[in-house]
Amino acid sequence: MSDLPRKAVTRTAKLAALPLGFAGRATWGLGKRIVGESADIVGRELQQRTAEQLFKVLGELKGGAMKFGQALSVFESALPEEVAGPYRAALTKLQEAAPPMPTRTVHKVLTERLGEDWQELFLEFEDKPSAAASIGQVHHAVWHDGREVAVKVQYPGAGDALLSDLNQLSRFARLLGPLIPGMDIKPLITELKDRVSEELDYGLEAQAQQVHAEEFEGDPDVVVPAVVHQCDQVLITEWMDGVPLSEIISEGTQEQRDRAGQLLARFLFSGPARTGLLHADPHPGNFRLLPGGPDGEDDWRLGVLDFGTVDRLPGGLPTPIGESLRMTLDGEAEAVYELLRLEGFVKESIELDPDAVLDYLRPIIEPALLDEFTFTRGWMRSQAARIADIRSPAYQLGKQLNLPPAYLLIHRVTLSTIGVLCQLGATVRLREELEGWLPGFVPEEPEEESAAEAVAEA
Repeated sequence: MSDLPRKAVTRTAKLAALPLGFAGRATWGLGKRIVGESADIVGRELQQRTAEQLFKVLGELKGGAMKFGQALSVFESALPEEVAGPYRAALTKLQEAAPPMPTRTVHKVLTERLGEDWQELFLEFEDKPSAAASIGQVHHAVWHDGREVAVKVQYPGAGDALLSDLNQLSRFARLLGPLIPGMDIKPLITELKDRVSEELDYGLEAQAQQVHAEEFEGDPDVVVPAVVHQCDQVLITEWMDGVPLSEIISEGTQEQRDRAGQLLARFLFSGPARTGLLHADPHPGNFRLLPGGPDGEDDWRLGVLDFGTVDRLPGGLPTPIGESLRMTLDGEAEAVYELLRLEGFVKESIELDPDAVLDYLRPIIEPALLDEFTFTRGWMRSQAARIADIRSPAYQLGKQLNLPPAYLLIHRVTLSTIGVLCQLGATVRLREELEGWLPGFVPEEPEEESAAEAVAEA
């Protein structure tokens, strides 16, 4: 792979081959069973071959295809174990790696955007990328003032590639549906398409990152690199080392997993409260663990990267989320139902049993019920299976609920973060974070009556 394929026909052909490949392997698997091989063995081989082709194509194409693959990757923990095993390695590779742009292309973009003398801006510049993602790749460099920096260069033609991929993927979304039980793939693709122009605008990304960098400067738990320079197709930020979260997932200690999980939950809920922005791309490639937490060098902080997709929430997360969560925990079925109806989760034309709605929600919010909760792949799979089983009352009720547009991105980010927590197998004090940061979760104390009011009433 030498460059980002830019012709729609090239990318369409690669993506169109995916469902054909799935069908071909199914025929191959049937043939193997006919000649007497174990169905379990054939099934595992089939899943492995499918995973290899799917994520090889998504990774090679970068653009919208890889963005879609990264969005899927955080839901790996929802897959049944016999399916998840073969997918896990392919997904992990996708989270942090993609074939690089040729050096000549990188230099061409930097010349066009930073000027003919762009190399004089750097004391050092590494031509080999340190990371590659869906619409750009990152190079390690030393800025002219001596600071280590990350230089993010956007792939030429990335906009066209993003839209082309996502349009093509939406055409066979139904075939991809079985990858993640209980998840409707088409709205995910639609939402990714809606964010394309924002994702491509490095000016918006620089603003969002700088707001976070300033708010979290000196924070004992969260680190966000400051923006050094930004122009069209190029974003330069301070460099951040650390252990990628994907490595913590695959080989971290339990202490690291728990600390990473706690800080992920803290960032999910504190970020909007402190900045009015929700970081909306929570796959493991965008997080690091860094030494130097509150308890010294042996403690850990969470490093956060990539602010290309954010949800703008000037008042923080919507108060009805906290209110409905608190009332669900308290078993207030009627109050929860009325609030969900008011917010548009239950359409006016539909009548549901409030107790049934409560029964639907309670297992999902179990982590908020306890002082601490251990997120596991098994728990995630049980939730996915409950909602995906067409014989389940939860499936029937879930089909009648509605997701208002204002909550769509919040919903995806929350689910994605929970998916990462389950990949980590982290024990997290989630309720502590909700009480500290989620508006509406802690009921407001009634104001004490003033002495003057008491006298007047008397």
